[in-house]
Amino acid sequence: MIPLPTLDAGAVRLRQLDVLDLIDLHAVFSDPVAMRYWSRPPFADLDETRGYLAAIDAGRERGDLLQWGIEHVGEGRVIGTTTLFAIDRQQGRAEIGYILGSSHWGQGHAVSALRRLFRYARDEMGLRRIEADVDPRNAPSLRLCERLGFQREGYARERWVVAGEVQDAVLLGLLLRDLMEG
Repeated sequence: MIPLPTLDAGAVRLRQLDVLDLIDLHAVFSDPVAMRYWSRPPFADLDETRGYLAAIDAGRERGDLLQWGIEHVGEGRVIGTTTLFAIDRQQGRAEIGYILGSSHWGQGHAVSALRRLFRYARDEMGLRRIEADVDPRNAPSLRLCERLGFQREGYARERWVVAGEVQDAVLLGLLLRDLMEG
């Protein structure tokens, strides 16, 4: 299996996840505040997180999902993840996923991590388009996408059912040639 490259992004770095990150990964994906607008409920236990880590590895093996841990350089711990999935190299597009533990919000880590990932997607993978699906109630995530240059392209009513709750989705797209570096 080909390892993911490590991508430096200032106070954070994107790196491959491994079993030593299980506790940190579980802290993020079991955080009910961070998972509020995710497309699934918070993880219940370490076995669920272990299964998720295995799915990340399987996606990398297939080549249609690349998920990096977002490591806080000063802490040396994984504080979130960012993912390219539904990767279609022939069409030059992928979807994005990202999450940070709620205690790390508002510090610019997501902006730094995503800008670095998008440069990699454009320059190393040859992608031209990134798509995002954001719950319309998640105003901070919508602001983040728009700050990065995403454009709203659609609205999908009742797209998800998470823990019995029906959720809509705002669909956004970013042409990587328009990537805002600032």
